[in-house]
Amino acid sequence: MKGLTVRWPLGDAPAGVGQELARHVASAEHATYTGRSGLRFKLWRTAPGEWFEAVYVFASDQACADFEAELAETVEGSEISRIIGSPPELVQPCEIVGIAEGWDGFEASARL
Repeated sequence: MKGLTVRWPLGDAPAGVGQELARHVASAEHATYTGRSGLRFKLWRTAPGEWFEAVYVFASDQACADFEAELAETVEGSEISRIIGSPPELVQPCEIVGIAEGWDGFEASARL
């Protein structure tokens, strides 16, 4: 199973960027990716002041390759890149070797 990590640096990002990113994920990103064909799930992570990251897990190698090609054309002009003030510093494909669902179950949420 293929995955993809996209990471933006936050070291030079404007003040309040974390809150703006959280608002953007809740108001636009979550809806864009919920129900997307070929995508198993997307996770947004941040280490405040250090980085903001999107992690994707795809249903197939082809879905990952198609998304990576789309991303290469759009990521520099994306809303996340605009909010942060720079393009991602890392776009890294990976192999997903396992996924476990805990006792409390998986919860899809636009904002945690």
